[in-house]
Amino acid sequence: MVTLSSSATPGALPEPVIKDERIQLVDAHNRPCGSASRRLMRRFRFWHRATYVFVRNGRGELCVQRRTLTKEVFPGYHDLATGGVVGAGEAEHVAARRELAEELGIEGVSLTPCFSFRYTDGGNFIHGSAFLVDYDGPLVLQADEVADATWLTVEAALALEDATPDSRVALERMLAQGWLMARDD
Repeated sequence: MVTLSSSATPGALPEPVIKDERIQLVDAHNRPCGSASRRLMRRFRFWHRATYVFVRNGRGELCVQRRTLTKEVFPGYHDLATGGVVGAGEAEHVAARRELAEELGIEGVSLTPCFSFRYTDGGNFIHGSAFLVDYDGPLVLQADEVADATWLTVEAALALEDATPDSRVALERMLAQGWLMARDD
């Protein structure tokens, strides 16, 4: 198991940071219905879109990230997928590629669309899009969002008690639908 750490400085618990970019809002049926700032989307618990990119290496392990303590939702938890909210007017696959490059420094890889799903829990109303990427190169972590990253087996990832619940649901579905079978290298 290899663990990478970002250059975030340890110390007192930082205040959560909420970026205020424009988020694509959708209705309960995933139809676009405008946009709002991230702050308003969180405050009023609007339906929105998010991406979940599962990064798998040649050994079949997943890249699991630990969120920084400044994340507004689930600070310090483990994310079983890379991803985030979809920006206003942004397509899901474009958002997935953007998040993959921002959070892990991964670019120029083949992105496999897997499935879409609904997630509602804890005030989150998400239409998620799951993707799979096979990748064995270096990772460059985004220090303000990713505290560290490690490669874990699917079983070990699912055993994490502090995994974000939406990424756990997405991973369970990836597994159930057979998306995480052995690579054809």
